[in-house]
Amino acid sequence: MDHPYLQSTLREMHAILQSRRLWLTFLAVLAIFIMTGPFGTSETMSFADRLLYWTIIQGSAWTFAISFSIIANSILAGSIENMLTRMMIGSLTAALPIGLLLTITNRVFSGKEMGFGPFLQSSLSSLPLCAIFCLLSYLTACQSLETAANTATDTDEDTKCEVKGTAPLLERLPPQKRGELLRLSVQDHYTEIVTTRGRQLVLLRFSDALKEIGQTEGLQVHRSHWIADADAVSLRKQAGRLHVITRDGTEIPVSRSYSAAVQARFTAHAPAG
Repeated sequence: MDHPYLQSTLREMHAILQSRRLWLTFLAVLAIFIMTGPFGTSETMSFADRLLYWTIIQGSAWTFAISFSIIANSILAGSIENMLTRMMIGSLTAALPIGLLLTITNRVFSGKEMGFGPFLQSSLSSLPLCAIFCLLSYLTACQSLETAANTATDTDEDTKCEVKGTAPLLERLPPQKRGELLRLSVQDHYTEIVTTRGRQLVLLRFSDALKEIGQTEGLQVHRSHWIADADAVSLRKQAGRLHVITRDGTEIPVSRSYSAAVQARFTAHAPAG
């Protein structure tokens, strides 16, 4: 089974790599560095050497910074609310591998000394660029999410408006999975969110997820399960254990402490027969 971090990271990476604006910016910056030869490279390197040197440096630096920002955005989603903050933490952390890359590349091209001092200096000098890379990634990610959301709106405008007003939790899902909230379940350290458009694992405590169901009517039936009224079809007892049967036939176990409340609520909500 794919790890939720990996799914989220690959999805965001794919969206960012499709950005024409990001690629044009990268090529423009690369061309400027190659032509002007900053940091003394115009005096110490030929045009061909500068072309290779700055392509390696810029290509690797952008890759590190953007990758780290996207990974941090996925990993820290459950603990830091602000997306830009999450991405900035990851991007600034990328200054370390970028500093190491600069130190090694300078040794190869210019014969400069290697050591902790040059590495630290290179890492610190990379911080402003990492912040800029992060801002570009953030703007691109926001644009991609907005485009995806608009696409989802075009296909089902009424459903999206209803979702936005009733369940803030759904804003944590990819736009294509933001349907009517059906149920929540605990999966290890994650909460599985099930909607009419699919399911998604989110790094979020179950108790916090319950605070974001908004106006969606439902009931917690177990310490690890919550189900919306609209998803309850019938009740069933097996070996003395009560279960709620959902639209898709899933059997949700009911704790004894919730049994009376479940029978009172879902016997009335479940359709007869």
